[in-house]
Amino acid sequence: MNPLDKKIIDFITEHHVLTLAVSENNRPYCASCFYTLDIENACLIFSTNLATKHGRIASENPNVSGVIVLETKKVGKIQGIQFTGQMQLPKGEDKKQSMKKYLKAYPFAKVMKPVVWILQLDFIKMTDNRLGFGKNLIWERSI
Repeated sequence: MNPLDKKIIDFITEHHVLTLAVSENNRPYCASCFYTLDIENACLIFSTNLATKHGRIASENPNVSGVIVLETKKVGKIQGIQFTGQMQLPKGEDKKQSMKKYLKAYPFAKVMKPVVWILQLDFIKMTDNRLGFGKNLIWERSI
């Protein structure tokens, strides 16, 4: 697997909310989720219940996309990532490790008994206007 670029890691770890896009019967739906990054596996770990619309849709169609953005009106400071990936409910040791990482980032979530998901990132396009207007950095998971 290609390692994530340090600029991408830094950006993702500086933020904590992603917008997730799922699709059912050719109809898109978005939701916002708190996340943490698993750098070694190039995955985002987040919690959502299967009863939510996005959880139910992702359990049927795990191909998802999303964004993490810095909100700013200053064009020269615009930063963000667009991503695609595969969402899955981890099992066994992966479930244990994912839960541990998520609760380390969000200890208050323990009382909610969260259902953690892994979003295996396949593609990231990072825009960082601080490096020049429209400057993009592309990362893809190698097989």
